[in-house]
Amino acid sequence: MSGVSPLSPSLSPVAMPELPDITAYLTALAPRVLNQPLEHLRIASPLLLRTAIPPIASIEGQPIRALRRIGKRIVFAFDDELFLVLHLMIAGRLHWRDLDPKKPRPTLGGRNNLAAFDFPNGTLTLTEAGTKRRAALHLVRGESALADLDPGGLDPLALTLETFQQTLTAENRTLKRALTDPRILSGIGNAYSDEILHAAQLSPLAQTRKLTLEEFQRLYTATRDTLETWVARFNAEAQTKFPEKVTAFRPDMAAHGRYLQPCPRCGSPIQRIRYADNETNYCPACQTNGKVLADRSLSRLLGSDWPRTLDELEALKRK
Repeated sequence: MSGVSPLSPSLSPVAMPELPDITAYLTALAPRVLNQPLEHLRIASPLLLRTAIPPIASIEGQPIRALRRIGKRIVFAFDDELFLVLHLMIAGRLHWRDLDPKKPRPTLGGRNNLAAFDFPNGTLTLTEAGTKRRAALHLVRGESALADLDPGGLDPLALTLETFQQTLTAENRTLKRALTDPRILSGIGNAYSDEILHAAQLSPLAQTRKLTLEEFQRLYTATRDTLETWVARFNAEAQTKFPEKVTAFRPDMAAHGRYLQPCPRCGSPIQRIRYADNETNYCPACQTNGKVLADRSLSRLLGSDWPRTLDELEALKRK
């Protein structure tokens, strides 16, 4: 067999910041930029600014009055209903440097530096790793224009169990797809959906309309508990220092990014489903009744030899 091995270690691509990460950014930004004038906005990449109506220069010198989160987007609100909306996408990250009168402000040299937001007390820099430029900045006027940038997903921490169930069963989706669809729920991506499903002990491929009420209760509780736990943790960290190293791969996560590592609940090796640049991690023993879910590309490669259970997977390792 050639190509990618089903036993190869987990990949660790840069992952999109999700609800807990965006919340931490907002917590760290609030004492630094609220009511501070944005003295200058320096943009290095012409691909970053997607819309600017009115022109981007109109917000320079204006104070930031509020900070918001729309899904995985950060919103800087100015007077006169002007909103600067930043979507970090997969590889965008923010960095803060306090103003030092003895040192110049950070430059925009280097291919990863996309923009710098200069304030009287420091500079917020936007970087994006890799060669693809996906991060996006929009300047819009009015709540209706801001709403046009909202995918429409509901805040998972603001839903009752009944609304949560109705929202996820409006269409029959797999749980992984339903949790990560920004039109359904706001702010959940690849990493925290893995953690939620592991906590709920549910398969990522289970269908939303086939869940029992008890399973929906577990999913609802796991969603709230998982997000609230990580939000509280990141907020506590953000109150003491700016979150410079935002990553979806945390060593104390239960499932995400832990391919072949032992499940913290039962000790079985975490498995994965790989697709495009991402992978779904899960525990067969805890979530799929011992079944190893077929990886789309590898199942085509292995055909009938695809291991269906952990025992078959172990046998494959010994070959």
